[in-house]
Amino acid sequence: MSLFDGLIIEKIIADGDLDGLIAASILKTYYTNAKVTFAHAAEIRNGNLDKIIDINTAICDLPFHPNCGLYLDHHSTNKPSEKELEDFTISGGKCAWYPVDSAARVAFDLCSKEIDLSHLEIFMEMVDKLDSGKISLSEFNSDNPILWLSKTINLDDLDYVNLLLNWFSSRKEVEEILQEEEVVSRINIMKNEQNKLRKIILDNGEVIDRIAVVKMQDTGFRTNGYLVTSTFGNECDACIIVHGYSDGVIGDHSRYPLSASFYCNSFLHNNGGIFNLTKLAQAFDENGGGHYNACGCRIIPLEDGKIIKREVTHNDIDENINQWLKIWGSRN
Repeated sequence: MSLFDGLIIEKIIADGDLDGLIAASILKTYYTNAKVTFAHAAEIRNGNLDKIIDINTAICDLPFHPNCGLYLDHHSTNKPSEKELEDFTISGGKCAWYPVDSAARVAFDLCSKEIDLSHLEIFMEMVDKLDSGKISLSEFNSDNPILWLSKTINLDDLDYVNLLLNWFSSRKEVEEILQEEEVVSRINIMKNEQNKLRKIILDNGEVIDRIAVVKMQDTGFRTNGYLVTSTFGNECDACIIVHGYSDGVIGDHSRYPLSASFYCNSFLHNNGGIFNLTKLAQAFDENGGGHYNACGCRIIPLEDGKIIKREVTHNDIDENINQWLKIWGSRN
């Protein structure tokens, strides 16, 4: 019997970060003719991709969708319920959800039983560390080329992401990929921009009750928890990053809607943190979620802490933050 019981996969939908890229690359190494689409979690939850998801679709590193044929993931809030899993299996779907450090690890452990993935061996450790918050501060501040490669991946630069996909899925050696001009040039750009980003973080951020709050909406920049928590250091136990655009639209990768990301300061707390941050991500957005120590959601219209039906306005940013701070304050 072949892997995944002979399921025919013609489409792969994956998250547009390093973990999603490597998971998709592994699946494409196995399903060589599959077309890959990169997307954000909100696009799955919002129904943007419903028309292309069917039994011949694999989804990895993204929220569960009952109409797909193959589902691979590791996020705690994405795990299908027992009823969802039962219905999914009865309809012919195959699920591989495991509480490991990355979705790429799920794909690697499954597919390496049948295909040669030795070219990714040296890559997997850093993918796991980056996605699970287990990278050390010294590693983050190092010149590790895999870490810097991860910073170059952006769905605004989709041609580049697809180029990486093709290299990885064709079993090109990682050392060769890291020496390609397309990669080297982007890494150099990111290195030059990192100091600028730290200044933007400091100019737009503050620490309130040991959680760093950084407002980067409408700046054209976005960052991650590693850079924010390394910038504020031991002053914070976690961070909230607001990003996106006031006029953004789900599905527009260059102008996405107002959203927030929540990250534990894993440099200070390498055991997952002192608070389940999904309580913030799911407080108002029913589609929010992720890991306990790294998750996200959209900015939701609120008045006096209550969800109301209207378009999101700029004032909702502060109202959401104030409510998240109240929830965060309950940790003690």
